[in-house]
Amino acid sequence: MSILSDRWIRQQAVENGMIEPFVEAQKRDGCISYGLSSYGYDARVADEFKIFTNVDSAVVDPKDFASNSFVDRKTDVCVIPPNSFALARTVEYFRVPRDVLVICLGKSTYARCGIIVNVTPLEPEWEGHVTLEFSNTTPLPAKIYANEGACQFLFLKGNEPCETSYADRAGKYMGQRGVTLPKL
Repeated sequence: MSILSDRWIRQQAVENGMIEPFVEAQKRDGCISYGLSSYGYDARVADEFKIFTNVDSAVVDPKDFASNSFVDRKTDVCVIPPNSFALARTVEYFRVPRDVLVICLGKSTYARCGIIVNVTPLEPEWEGHVTLEFSNTTPLPAKIYANEGACQFLFLKGNEPCETSYADRAGKYMGQRGVTLPKL
């Protein structure tokens, strides 16, 4: 596998709609940077958040997830309680080519504040808004800024197209829009 460059990312975004909307250069004027970088793309977090709450004493169960474990907020600044987390989504909609795997890493600006961004790999031929998990590992409330950089996506090209893609398997998170809760 080789990592793909800004030239390749730009071409795929412009010609094939791999990233929409696509920001062709890093934007950083007074904000957490986002847009195309040398070997990746820094995606933005949208203004839709699901903030974890335990008001109803729910049990976190990935096989039977209680939607009342979250409160929904549409806001420019999301405050995550201490030692808690929130779900959000990217502003960008992604369409992954069949011979590419996409890995996501959190932005160092958030990591240096004790805020971890977690995303599973984007598999070949998956598409949708990416659901992001922000974990506040600190004993203090933490802020997440909507419409600013949240994480960086790295594009890795396989040695050949995969035999079975996410689309071929009809994956359960295919085409997701908005913040998507766990599914079984």
